[in-house]
Amino acid sequence: MRRMLILLAALAVGAAALAALWILRGREISSFIDRYWTVETRSGPIQSIAYEGSGTGGILIANDLSLGLNEVGPGLALSVGSTKDNQLALATSGRVFPFGPLTSTSENTDERLATVPPPGDQAFLAIRHSVLSWPTPFDLNFMTGQSPSWKRHIYYEIRWKKSSGANLEMLWRYEQFFYPGNGWASGFMTRHGSTGLIRVEIKE
Repeated sequence: MRRMLILLAALAVGAAALAALWILRGREISSFIDRYWTVETRSGPIQSIAYEGSGTGGILIANDLSLGLNEVGPGLALSVGSTKDNQLALATSGRVFPFGPLTSTSENTDERLATVPPPGDQAFLAIRHSVLSWPTPFDLNFMTGQSPSWKRHIYYEIRWKKSSGANLEMLWRYEQFFYPGNGWASGFMTRHGSTGLIRVEIKE
């Protein structure tokens, strides 16, 4: 009987320690698992892509999804604009990736440039989210009275392969909130230092 009580007490302490770890370090644990495993919820071809901004920062618009370029991960630097041969292109780490020829001038202004994937290009947009969410019992919103009870990361990835063999990969990470009674919010939220554009890679 005494051994049983000791075992039950040890299990209770262990469960409490795991719960405390999940509450205090859930975000970090979830992020670590995300490196190896996420859940894809949607994937489809990119029909059009546009850029709104002044060259650095701004917004990249894939189909109808706006993705920010103002918040980037440590060490990332990129610029977007038009090339000498009138193509919309992205430059980073000394490499340039042309998306395609600019569309009609009526769609392009000094702060908006647009194009469509040229024939032969394979361009896809994928949306994924974390396998594991984390509890947020200490998040309080005194203005609205609604606070999320859970959070998870949501990822947006552009994969673009040109007919020449050049490849572009871009990955954004944001936070998605779960509200009791309403489920997962349709939009995403930012968190300084951990969300935004976290990876850009051009391979030639």
